[in-house]
Amino acid sequence: MSEEKFKFPTELVELPSKGKIYPKDHILSSGKVEMKYMTAKEEDILTNQNYIEKGLVLDKLLEALTMNKFDIKDIHTGDKNAIFVAARILGYGSEYKFEYAGKEYTIDLSTIENKPFDTEALSDDGYGTFEMPSNGTIVEYKHLTEKDIDTITQEVLSFSKLSKAAAPEVTTKLKHQIVSVDGDNSKSGIRKYVDNFLLARDSRALRNHIKDIGPDIDLSYTTDEGLEISIPITVNFFWPDL
Repeated sequence: MSEEKFKFPTELVELPSKGKIYPKDHILSSGKVEMKYMTAKEEDILTNQNYIEKGLVLDKLLEALTMNKFDIKDIHTGDKNAIFVAARILGYGSEYKFEYAGKEYTIDLSTIENKPFDTEALSDDGYGTFEMPSNGTIVEYKHLTEKDIDTITQEVLSFSKLSKAAAPEVTTKLKHQIVSVDGDNSKSGIRKYVDNFLLARDSRALRNHIKDIGPDIDLSYTTDEGLEISIPITVNFFWPDL
């Protein structure tokens, strides 16, 4: 049997962030990830009950499919979504059927595009800038990676175990996401600002701004009925017969 017959080319996936939000010495700073085609071996990962129960199955799949190795937790969610879509196309083709509100829809995944992302507005460290509407305070913020989100989640859980009061999800996330306030990049200064001086309307404006301009792919889909929904990415996204 000739191994040459079964060799498949790899594909380069363009990241929505263009790599600009990562440290310059990180492999993701190239703005591209090399992917291999999915084989039956990767299908074993999708059916691994241990991975499924622990919520690790999609991360394990991407670890197996990415050629330039890196910690999956280092990646931004928007970039991860782009890799997911590329993996699905390379594995099972671009036609994707999903159900919403009891009705089946079919889309061509190859038509999904990266959202516009203004890298010129970023600092050399990959940080964005936002001016608070109420008083003109200038904050710098970073685009969170999966590792950042895990850290925030664990911190919120720790708070909930210590107190019966509601866990401070919003402020905890902001304390990790904001990297400077009017030039002050000290952790104590950021904590003091978030806890004592950040107005609710400014907090919401900042969070909406980051959500709107952050790197991602456009997963919006308009149904025949005119309803705009988000294309679901689940385990079934990779294996429709699961």
